[in-house]
Amino acid sequence: MTELIATLRDAFGWRATVEVLAGPRGALGQIWRVDVGSERYALKEIFAEPPSEALIEAELALAHRAAEASVRFPKSHPDRTGHYLLAAPSGGWLRLYDWVDLRPLDLTAKATPRDLGTLLARLHKCAPAATTELGGGVPDPWYDTVPATHRWAEAADSEACWTARLADRLTTLPNLCESVTSTKLDELIVCHRDLHPENVLADPAGALVVVDWDNLGPAEPPRELARALFDWYCDGPTPDMPAMRAMYEAYVREDGQGRVTEQTDFSMLIAGRLNFLLKQTTIALDPQVELHHREWAEREIDEALRTLPTPEQLTNVLTLTRTAS
Repeated sequence: MTELIATLRDAFGWRATVEVLAGPRGALGQIWRVDVGSERYALKEIFAEPPSEALIEAELALAHRAAEASVRFPKSHPDRTGHYLLAAPSGGWLRLYDWVDLRPLDLTAKATPRDLGTLLARLHKCAPAATTELGGGVPDPWYDTVPATHRWAEAADSEACWTARLADRLTTLPNLCESVTSTKLDELIVCHRDLHPENVLADPAGALVVVDWDNLGPAEPPRELARALFDWYCDGPTPDMPAMRAMYEAYVREDGQGRVTEQTDFSMLIAGRLNFLLKQTTIALDPQVELHHREWAEREIDEALRTLPTPEQLTNVLTLTRTAS
């Protein structure tokens, strides 16, 4: 920690006392609270490949547009040289943001699904078109291509505690994956692409705050909307259909660009869930990966298996969105 603090002092020109405390972590990063005298920041340690300069520039531009659309987010800070990405002394990468005291949203509150629908609509309305990834290249297949069948072999043949559950879900994949098609390039806009409950939180006044913009990139609005409905209101066998309807109708009232009208609108949901699940099984079974990352992957596998949608759930939600006003 001493080396990290020295790196931060040098990068940001801090002279006051610096204290670093562990905050929440996700699949791809760890948040640290950094107290610098009377000021407080959030330091994100990035485990995966760092964002490109082009992606950071696009993030800052979208964040400016989003702020004008009344979307709240923590401000990102450059170092003394104007760079937003800093090499960590122990490997990996760091980014600095304002610290905001945040808490999970109350999903039982009547206003929450309406607020979420409004938020997503505003993000979509202020987003520019994008036919490539923000750092260049074709749109990431993570969001519209499911893993080939043979890629599940190692996980399915393992002796992990979740193998039997995985094998059971694999039997449903042919029907589930029928909904997945390639994205339409002329319908893509810059989307957050990771608007699950850990990335939309509430500040002390109850206002929604969007965090973790690292997956920013091209997506079709209906597909991100369909995925968000499941991310927020389907954590098991029975989706919360009234909440989904309220969220969807709020999105429509706010004039969001997307409408969920066909099975292919679930492509981002299914491809993303399956690619994430496969990635976590690979981490969990790799003895070369550090233990704390493997233990984290085990927990993510449990959640991913629980929340992987079924064909019946897709049909029921599609019926809801087609009839919602």
